[in-house]
Amino acid sequence: MPAADERPDPDSLLAQIRQQEEAQSRGRLRIYFGASAGVGKTFAMLQAARQLREQGRPPLLGVVETHGRSDTAALLEGLPRLPMQQVAYRGRTLPEFDLDGALARLKGQPGALVLVDELAHSNVAGSRHPKRWQDVEELLANGISVHTTLNVQHLESLNDVVGGITGVRVQETLPDTFFDRADEVVLVDTPADELLNRLKAGKVYQGAQAERAGQHFFRKGNLMALRELALRRTADRVEDDVQAWRSNQRIDQVWKTEAAVLCAIGPGDEAESIVRSAAQLAQQLAVSWHAVYVETPALHRLPDARRERTLRVVRLAQDLGATTAVLAAQDPAQALADYAREHNLSKLLMGRGEPSPRRWGRRDLAAHLGLAAPELDLIQVGASATQRVNDDPAGPTFGAAPKRYLWAALACLAVALACWPLSHRIANDNIVMLFLLGVVAVAMRWGRGPAVLASFLSVGLFDFFFVAPRLSLAVSDVQYLITFGVMLAVGLITGQLTAGLRYEARVSSEREARARGLFELTRELAGALQTGQVVATAELQLAQQFGGRALLYALDEEDRLLPSPAEAELAPGDRPDAGTARWALDHEQAAGLGTDTLPGSHWFYLPLRAPMRTRGVLALRPGDAATLMLPERRAQLETAARIAGQALERVHYVEVAQQALLQIESERLRNSLLSALSHDLRTPLAALQGLAQTLAQRELDAAASETAQAIEQQSLRINAMVHNLLDMARLQSGALKLKRQWQPVDEVVGSSLQLMGAALARHKLVLDVPASLPLVELDAALIERVLANLLENAAKYTPPGSEIRVIARTQGAVDGGQGGAGDGMGGGGEMRLSVEDNGPGLPAGREEALFEKFTRGQSESHLPGVGLGLAICRAIMQAHGGRIWAERATPQGGARFSLALPLGEPPLLPSFDEDESTGAAPSAARD
Repeated sequence: MPAADERPDPDSLLAQIRQQEEAQSRGRLRIYFGASAGVGKTFAMLQAARQLREQGRPPLLGVVETHGRSDTAALLEGLPRLPMQQVAYRGRTLPEFDLDGALARLKGQPGALVLVDELAHSNVAGSRHPKRWQDVEELLANGISVHTTLNVQHLESLNDVVGGITGVRVQETLPDTFFDRADEVVLVDTPADELLNRLKAGKVYQGAQAERAGQHFFRKGNLMALRELALRRTADRVEDDVQAWRSNQRIDQVWKTEAAVLCAIGPGDEAESIVRSAAQLAQQLAVSWHAVYVETPALHRLPDARRERTLRVVRLAQDLGATTAVLAAQDPAQALADYAREHNLSKLLMGRGEPSPRRWGRRDLAAHLGLAAPELDLIQVGASATQRVNDDPAGPTFGAAPKRYLWAALACLAVALACWPLSHRIANDNIVMLFLLGVVAVAMRWGRGPAVLASFLSVGLFDFFFVAPRLSLAVSDVQYLITFGVMLAVGLITGQLTAGLRYEARVSSEREARARGLFELTRELAGALQTGQVVATAELQLAQQFGGRALLYALDEEDRLLPSPAEAELAPGDRPDAGTARWALDHEQAAGLGTDTLPGSHWFYLPLRAPMRTRGVLALRPGDAATLMLPERRAQLETAARIAGQALERVHYVEVAQQALLQIESERLRNSLLSALSHDLRTPLAALQGLAQTLAQRELDAAASETAQAIEQQSLRINAMVHNLLDMARLQSGALKLKRQWQPVDEVVGSSLQLMGAALARHKLVLDVPASLPLVELDAALIERVLANLLENAAKYTPPGSEIRVIARTQGAVDGGQGGAGDGMGGGGEMRLSVEDNGPGLPAGREEALFEKFTRGQSESHLPGVGLGLAICRAIMQAHGGRIWAERATPQGGARFSLALPLGEPPLLPSFDEDESTGAAPSAARD
C-alpha cells in the first residue's frame, strides 16, 4: 500500500508532458523587472546582449528606448538593429515596433532572440495588436525568444495600489498572468537615494521633464514603496518557481524558505482559539497561512450540531484570511504532513489537549506528526479554562451511537442462529467464513466501531455454539485457539478495510456529484441565448443541486435588479428581500443565511461575478442550512454563481454586438444618404444663389429687391446646412485628414471672430485670450470651424445685446496622462477654450445629448438649423485627441461650451546668435 501511494498522478504527468512540449515549441521570455524608470533595466538588458554578442550570438534590437542616456546609447553599438515601422496617426508619422519584420527575419532560426523594450507600451492605433506585450506573445508563439523590461506600476493587479501611493494612475498595464508565464524574471534594484541622485544628474530624464518628475512621481517615499512592491512581487514569483521545482522533482521535505503557517483545526472546543492564534501569528510574521480540518470516518459521524460548529470555525479561518481546506483521510497526522509538504508550510499550529486515561499507551497527534514529518515546526496552543477538549470525541464507544452497535450485535447473533441448524452438515471452517462475511456486512453498513464489536462477538458466538463442548466457552482442542486468533485478526482487518473503503467511496461519490452538477450547469447554460433562458436554467439546476429554492436576479440596462419570474410562485412572506440583494450586489459580498450580514435571513444572497463586472445576484434558500457551512459545498455554489454570471455576460455582449451591428448599418445608411443628398443639393443651391445675386444687382423696386435678398440669405443658409451634412458624412467615414501645424491660439480665435462678424454684430463680445499662451498643434481651419459653430450657437440662442465671452487658458500638467510605458509619469497639459453667454442657459439634463446628430436645444423653434453644428464640433475635437463639453455658466443661467486640446512639446526655435558665431545657416526647428 505505501508504494502505491507514492506513485505520481497520471493527470499531473500528462499535464507536465504537455507543458514541456509547448515550452519546446515556444520562445523563452526574460523580463528585466524594476521599481520605476531609471533603475537600469534597459542598461542591464543591453549588457546581457553584449555578452551574448561576444559569445557569437548577437540578439536583434527590436525596440530600445534610451531616453537620451548616453551610457545606455553607447551599448547599442555593434548590435544588429531592426528598422522601426512608420505608422500614420492623425496626420503624423510615428515609429513603432515592426512585428512583421521581426517575424520575417527571425522565424525558423534556432536560438533567435530579439530585444523589445517597454513591455507595457500601447501601440499606435492601426497596429496589429493594441499592446506591445501582445506582439511579444506572437513572437514567443513563433519560437522567437524575447528579452524585455517592465516596471512594477504597469502590472494590472498593482495599478490601484500604485495609484493610491503615488497619486499617478498609470494607463498602460499588462495582465499579471503574462508576467507569471515568463521563463525568467531578473530584478534590477536601485535604492531610492541613489535613484534620486541619478535623477538630479540627468541620467533618468532630461531638463524640465526631470524637474517635473522630482516634484511629482520621484519622491523618496514613492520610490521606497515601489521598491518594496517590486521586491515582494519578485519574491512571490520566486516562491512559485520553487513550488513548481519541488513538485516536478517530487521533493516531499518542507523547505523553510518562508515561515508560512498551517493551522490544524480539530473537533474540540478550543478550535476557535487556535484559529485566532494562528491568524495573529501569521500577522506578526507577515506571512500567508492555511487552515485545514481533517475529517476522519469517526469525525464524519459526529452529531450534526458539533460538526456544524467545527465547520463554522473553518469559515472563521477563511474570513480571517486563511486558505482553508477540508480533507477526508484515515490518518490525520499523515494528511496534515502531506498538505504541509505540498504547500511548503514550515510551521504547524495545533491545540494541546488535556491528558486522558484512555490515551495512555497511545501516541497523540503531535507524536504522530513528529514521526510523519520531522522537518515541521510544531507549535501547540494551550486551551483556556473555559475551553477544554472533549477527549476522544468521536471514539468508537458504545454510547456514541448505541443503535449501530446494537444492530451489529443482532447481526452476529442472526448469523449464529442461522448456522445452528446446519452445524451437523457444514464444517466449522465454512461457519467461520459466514461469521467473517457478517463482519464485512456490519463494516459496510455501520462503520468501523460496530465492525470491531462484531469481530469479538463472532469469535465468542462461534466458540459458544459450534466448538465442543457446545453451549460453553470452554475449548477441548487447543488448535481452536489458533482459529479464534486468526478469525479475530481477519475480522478486525477486514472490518477496518471495508469501513475505510466505504468512507472513501462516499467521499468520492460526493465529489463526483459536485463535479457532475457543475458540468451539467455549464452544459445547459452554454446553449442559452437570452437572459430569460439563463435565469430559468440556472434556477432549475441550482435548486436540484442544493435543494430548496433558487432565484436569479439579473441586471437591466439601468443597473436595476430584475425580479425572477419564478418569484411570483412564492408567498409574499417567503420571497427574498430586494434590499439585501442590492446590498450584496453593491458590495460584491455574500449576505443573508450563514454570513455576518443579516444571518437571520432564510435566503442566502451571492453576487454573480463575471470577468467584466457583477451581472446580478443569486438568492438561494437551501433545503438544509448546514449545506452552506461545508467549504466544499460553498465552493461549489460560488463556482456555479460565477458560471451563471459568465453566461449572463456572454448573453449581454451578444445583445450588445447585435445592437452595435444594427447601429453600424444605420450609421452607414445615414452617412450614404447624407453624402448623396449633400452632393445633389450643392449644384441647384449654387444656381439659386447666383440667380438671387443677379436679381439683387438689377434695378428693382423695394419689394422685389427685398425678396431677392431674402432668397440669397436663405440659399446661403441652406448651403451652410448642406456643408454641415457633407462634413459630418466625411467625419463619420474617416475621409477627413487633419493638417496639423503649431499655431498661436489668439490667431485662431481672431479668424473665427472675423468669420462670424455679422452674426455677432448685435451682441457684446468680451475676449480673455492672453498673448502669452503657448503654441498648440492643430488644424487651424477645423478649429476655426468649431469656434465659429459655438459663436453662432451663442448668438442664435441669446437675445440681442447679451454678452458673449471667449476665454482661453492652459490647464496644468496632467500626471500619467501622456507618459510612455517606461516613463512612469505624465507630461504636458491641455489648452482650454470656452465660449460663454448670459442667455437662458441649457436644457436641464441634456448637456450631453446636445452633441448628438440632429439634436437641437428646442424641439420646436423658429430658429433655423438641423442640429449638426455641435455634433461636428465633437467629431473634430475627437479627431484632434481633445474633448468638448457643455455646462451651465452660472447657477442663475447662461451656457458655457468648453473645448480642450492636448499640449505637446512645441518645436525648439534655433538660436541665431549661435548660428552666426559658427558661420552656419540657421538650423530647422527640431520636434
